[in-house]
Amino acid sequence: MNKNHNSQNSRRKFIKKTALGSAMIGSLSSFDLLAETQVKKVENLGGLHLKMTGYDYQRVKPFFDQKVGIKDCTFEMVKSGGIGDMNTNVFNGPQTFDVTEIGILPFIIAYVNDEFRDYKLLPIFPLRMFRHKSIFIHADGPIKRPEDLKGKRIGTPGYSSSSLTWIRGMLQDEYGISPNDVQWVIANKDSSADVSGKRSAQEQVFPKEISIRNGTPGKDESDLLLSGEVDALFHAAQPKEFIMGNPKIVRLFKNSKKSEQEYFLKTGIFPIMHAVAVKSELLNNNPWLAKSIFDAYAKAKKMDYQHMMKLGWAYDTLPWYGQEFEETKSVMGKNFYSYGYENNRNVLETICRYAFEQGLIKGQISFEDLFFKPSSVLSEK
Repeated sequence: MNKNHNSQNSRRKFIKKTALGSAMIGSLSSFDLLAETQVKKVENLGGLHLKMTGYDYQRVKPFFDQKVGIKDCTFEMVKSGGIGDMNTNVFNGPQTFDVTEIGILPFIIAYVNDEFRDYKLLPIFPLRMFRHKSIFIHADGPIKRPEDLKGKRIGTPGYSSSSLTWIRGMLQDEYGISPNDVQWVIANKDSSADVSGKRSAQEQVFPKEISIRNGTPGKDESDLLLSGEVDALFHAAQPKEFIMGNPKIVRLFKNSKKSEQEYFLKTGIFPIMHAVAVKSELLNNNPWLAKSIFDAYAKAKKMDYQHMMKLGWAYDTLPWYGQEFEETKSVMGKNFYSYGYENNRNVLETICRYAFEQGLIKGQISFEDLFFKPSSVLSEK
């Protein structure tokens, strides 16, 4: 009886605290409001009850379908409106969720620059993406190869996102082009905001050493390139006009798949965009929880692998889906979307190095500090 009474009091305190916190930070975003309406009141049946959010990728979808469980926990999974919204909810918002997808570079920035400690990362990486495909140029412009970017004007809807940091780092390591070698133009509008959400504060950090200005008000990134205001675009998704098939916008790397495969074979890097963060207090009070969550995400991903092997080629619309899956395994290995601490040491060390070299954080950081310890037990079987 006392246990139930205490649980109810804790819930009331949480609701009151959340309401007060919301009043202090202003109106909630549409993502926060959606979370409040979708999260159901479920009684704790002998274990922890977790509120979770993220994109509904195939490798995460078993959580949304309740086809995978978390040991000794019940949970609710809310589909996110965008990574920018998830970042803001965690770093500058009501912290609605116990477990959340998060941008890895924004997390590094918050951890180092703002001494943010409310959440810790687990070595689960729900979004990874090569970024050669994310550089766009004018079909008739002066840029024909990566080295031609030097001295040019680069348009982008954001600067300190994970994707943009990986692009700049790749260009510096592979082609000798530093962020100081170009002029940066920040687009006033982002045509991909409907899928990525509003940019969080941590995605808008601008080092003092670079040349940067705002683009013409009212123009999105496509407009900047088509009007000649910039010579190239770096874009986490794809610019609107490229999606619509405008022949004037093309990729710098014409065969970006080949370039990305060569990059992987040379460096061993499959860039990490997002990780999974869990409230620090929850992990500290329940250290076993880290492995329960990690194992659940690994199982969900394995279910996706199995789907791709058995029936993915039939259910998906792409005609060469099966061949693409087999080719990916031949280049990158069977567990190409790997989770875990040791499996990704090189990738994690690289993104932390890029954050410091590009002036996004005020001091060097060891990636181990970002993760809940011990992470050595968090490995895939």
